[in-house]
Amino acid sequence: MADRLLVLGEGRNGLLELKYARARSKQMQQPDDCWRHIYGEDDWKGMLDPLDPRLRRELIRYGEMAKSCYDAFESSRFSDNFGNCKFTHSNLFESLEMGNPGYEVSAYLYAASKNSSWRRFWKNNAKWIGYVAVSNDETSKRLGYRDITIAWKGTKTMSKWIIDFKNILKPILVEHDPTIKAESGFLHLYTDKDESCEDRKYSTREQILNAVKRLIQLYQNEELSISITGHSLGSALAILSAYDIALERAHNMMNDSRVIPIFVFSYSGPRVGNNKLKERLESLGVKVLRIVNVNDIVPKLPRVVFNENQPKMLMKLTESLSWNYWHVGVKLTIGQKIKSCDLMIKSRDLISAHKLENLLDLLKEV
Repeated sequence: MADRLLVLGEGRNGLLELKYARARSKQMQQPDDCWRHIYGEDDWKGMLDPLDPRLRRELIRYGEMAKSCYDAFESSRFSDNFGNCKFTHSNLFESLEMGNPGYEVSAYLYAASKNSSWRRFWKNNAKWIGYVAVSNDETSKRLGYRDITIAWKGTKTMSKWIIDFKNILKPILVEHDPTIKAESGFLHLYTDKDESCEDRKYSTREQILNAVKRLIQLYQNEELSISITGHSLGSALAILSAYDIALERAHNMMNDSRVIPIFVFSYSGPRVGNNKLKERLESLGVKVLRIVNVNDIVPKLPRVVFNENQPKMLMKLTESLSWNYWHVGVKLTIGQKIKSCDLMIKSRDLISAHKLENLLDLLKEV
């Protein structure tokens, strides 16, 4: 009966929902000793083709957390709350009718950008852009660890941010390594702040590091993981925040020798930085799985000559060039074989191919 209550439609869509509902009930029996493999300990070897059903469930679950950022965002320019979250963090999941996902929202994240390209998207200089959540006791017991999740809001469609893509690389942290660079627009959104205003006095970078450090200290006697999810622009912020958290983890987040695993689930994300960023993330042990629709153009951006597809012999020769952009992690491409005619139309349309909800529907069919 519980399965039937989750069937939201008729025909094939209803069957997909029923199939997914049953899969989620089986997830409760997932052995906690396999979670490191599901989260990329061995770079998902043997789990992508065919797609492991346990991994698929997790990808849909984290994808829905990223989607909740869109659903909760006040996008009406006629609203006094435009640019903010519609709900308080204490009732976010309940207000979105997500049931009980087993997580509690710990903090909201805001972005403040002095960059004119980004400020077109909201009338104030600050914007709600995601949240930090932590698994509750019941979910942590089932998973076998306490999961700190960061969900970033992105862009639903191929919007103006693609047109405004500057294709200029800048150092992420000059004091650490000036050769590690990311696209300047993403960095502006992630690091800008306005100390004259209470809502904007801390950059997104500072907010995320403070929130994660507080949770690590709160649960320091438990086994922890950090999972970061985001779609489109949100996936770029996921990469940047994973880099920062990994650096902090390596220096002063833990009082003992434990290493907290960091995972990124990137949905339809563009290239973010150069080869040095890719190499440093790998050396820090950050695991990234990129989920892309084969027909989506955004993961192919920026369209530069030198990227991860070039021959290895050219890597060292081109790594210092300003138009050197590389993807990070392992790619899972879906959408090659689609059974549903309606989904086939949506996934091949240039704009619809980038939408997160369509990507999640494709995952349910894999």
